[in-house]
Amino acid sequence: MLKIAFDPIYIHPLPLGHRFPMLKYELIPEQLMHEGLINRENLFSPDVLSEEIILLTHDKDYWLQLRDLTLPLKEQRRIGFPLSATLVEREIRIAKGTIDGCHFAFEYGIAFNVAGGTHHAGNNWGEGFCLLNDQAIAANYLLNKQLVSSILIVDLDVHQGNGTAQIFENNPKVFTFSMHGANNFPSRKEKSDLDIPLPDGIGDEEYLDLLKKTFPRLIDQQKPDFIFYLAGVDVLASDKLGRLALTKSGCKERDLFVFEQCIKNCIPVQVSMGGGYSPEIRDIVEAHCNTFRIASELYF
Repeated sequence: MLKIAFDPIYIHPLPLGHRFPMLKYELIPEQLMHEGLINRENLFSPDVLSEEIILLTHDKDYWLQLRDLTLPLKEQRRIGFPLSATLVEREIRIAKGTIDGCHFAFEYGIAFNVAGGTHHAGNNWGEGFCLLNDQAIAANYLLNKQLVSSILIVDLDVHQGNGTAQIFENNPKVFTFSMHGANNFPSRKEKSDLDIPLPDGIGDEEYLDLLKKTFPRLIDQQKPDFIFYLAGVDVLASDKLGRLALTKSGCKERDLFVFEQCIKNCIPVQVSMGGGYSPEIRDIVEAHCNTFRIASELYF
C-alpha cells in the first residue's frame, strides 16, 4: 500500500502571509484522491516526535531555543519564517512523518512525506524555511535503532542540501549526494560526500545523463541498506527560484530512474517532496503528483 504522510498544516495552519508556499501540500493529496490513485487509507497524520530522537541530530541548545521560542531574531530571519509554537510543532510532525515513512518503506518498498525535505537545517541552525532536518533525523533514528548500517541520501532538489551535508560530514554510515544548481541558494555551500553543481539553464538530456551515470555507481560503491530521496521539483524551467531548465517530462524521468534503481537493488526508499516554486500552483502540483503516479505504477 502506498503510504503518505500528509502535511500537518491541516492541523495548525500557518499565518496567512506564509500560506502560498504551503498550499501545494494540501492540493497534492486532494489531486491524488480526485484521480482515484489514493484514498484516505493511504494517508496518515504524523504524531509529535520525542525530544530524545530530535537530539540524535540537532544540538541541544538550538533545539531548546526552538522549543522555548527564544531563538534570536537574526536566526529567525535566516529561517525565513517568524518563529511560533505552531511552526515548531509542524516541523516536529514532519520529521515524525519521515520516520514513520521509513517503517512503511521497509514494508512496502517506498513511502512518502508530502512535506519534508527540510535539508537546509543543520545541526545547530535553521535556514531557508527549514527548522529541523527531517531526513537527517530519520537517518539517525534508523542507525540508532540498528535497523540499517548504511544509508544513501539522494538530494535532487535544486538547492544544495547544505544542512544534511554538515550533519553527516563525519559519519561514514551516511553518504550524502546532492545534485544542485551551482549558482543557487545557499550562497555558502557545505561539502557533501558527493556534490554535482549544475550550471544555469541545464536541460533534461544533460541532467539525466549525469544522474544515470552517477546514481547506479553510488549504489554499487556504497551498498546502502536504505535510501532517502529528496524529490524537489524546483528543477523545472518554470520555477522562479530554480535557474535550471528541466521539463515536467524530464523531471518525471528523473523520478522513474531513481525508483527503478531502488527496485532493481531491493533498497527501500523514503521520499520527501522538497521544493517547488513555479508561479502557477498547478505546475507545482502536477510535477509533484507525477512522482506519486510513477511510484504507484512501479510498486503497486
